[in-house]
Order: sequence, then structure tokens, then C-alpha cells
Amino acid sequence: MGITERKEREKKQMRRQIIQAAMTMFREEGYEKTSIRKIAEMIEYSPATIYLYYKDKDELLYEVQREAFDKLYKAFTTKANHPDPLTRLHQLCKTYVHFGIQHPELYDLMFIIRAPMNVLEEKHLWTNGHVVFHYLVDCLKECMDKKLLRYKDVMILALSVWSMGHGLVSLNLRCRFKVMEMNEEQISQAIDTSIEEYLRVIKA
Repeated sequence: MGITERKEREKKQMRRQIIQAAMTMFREEGYEKTSIRKIAEMIEYSPATIYLYYKDKDELLYEVQREAFDKLYKAFTTKANHPDPLTRLHQLCKTYVHFGIQHPELYDLMFIIRAPMNVLEEKHLWTNGHVVFHYLVDCLKECMDKKLLRYKDVMILALSVWSMGHGLVSLNLRCRFKVMEMNEEQISQAIDTSIEEYLRVIKA
């Protein structure tokens, strides 16, 4: 292996180490307590070393956000893969909602917190969310091709489905279901029933 190849490999390894440390800290302590200095202490390097790879915390957390989306995509491919597209859509919705509830810190980073999105220039494509969004779109297209759903515009339908799932996760994570005076088991059942009812409504 030449010097150039070795240096490139070392850079990739350092990026991976920084991202893993940032992911751990973010999940354990949240956005506000995650800092370049603390990440540097965790991996036993100086903050200056991290700044060689990322200009600020927002840029670094954008990379952590990409890792979170990789986790969600893997959940989709393993838990929402039924050959029937309508059944797969049901699996996909439940997987999305359960992922958000089980990983609240990551969900905040993916869909709530503004900071990581600051690295995107105006009109720049948000590549982190692209794969999981199009996993949904592809499923919806297949449902529409088979006349299983009554919508004609796949992007409007995708926005509708995404909004439904996001609403359920957000209400749960911010404890807004408390207004309904239900225990955790009842809330979980209500969420699953809401997904089933929503999909029943949009069926052709």
C-alpha cells in the first residue's frame, strides 16, 4: 500500500471514529451537551484534530444524521419487505413509528432539530433522507400501479403518509398523548390502530 492510500485509509478511520463518538454522545446526552470538545475528549484527541475534518458541530451532526438514516433504512429493509405492496406499506408505517419512539434522540436529529440542516445550501438536495423517503415512494407507486390506493399523485400521498407517521411519533415523544389519559400500553395500541385506520381510509 502506497503512502497516499495509507493516508486516505487513516482519514476514513478517523472520520469513522469521530462519527461513532458523536453518535454515542448525542444518544446519551442530547444535542445541547454534545460538543466538539467533549467528542475530542472521548476519542483522546484535541478539538483541533476534529476541526480538520468538520468545520463545526452542525456539519458533524449532519454526518451523524446520515448514520441514523442508515439505521432506519436497514429497519425498513428487514421489517418492511412483504411482497404485497399494501402489506409492505403497513409494515413500513409501523416500522417508522416504532423506530422513532424507540430512538427518540436519533429521531430528533433526523426530523426535529434544525441545526444539522444548516449545512445545506438553499435548494440543495437533502441526501440524508433520500433513500428512506424513496423507499416509501416506491412502495406507494407499486400500490398505485395495482390500483390499491385511491390517490393519483404519489408525492402528495407520500407527504400524507409521512405526515401521519411523523405526527404520531412527535405526539408520543413530546408526551402529548397524556391529554387522552391512557397508559403506555393503551397508547401503543392506539398508535397501531391509528395507522391501520389511516391505511383503511386511503385504500381504493
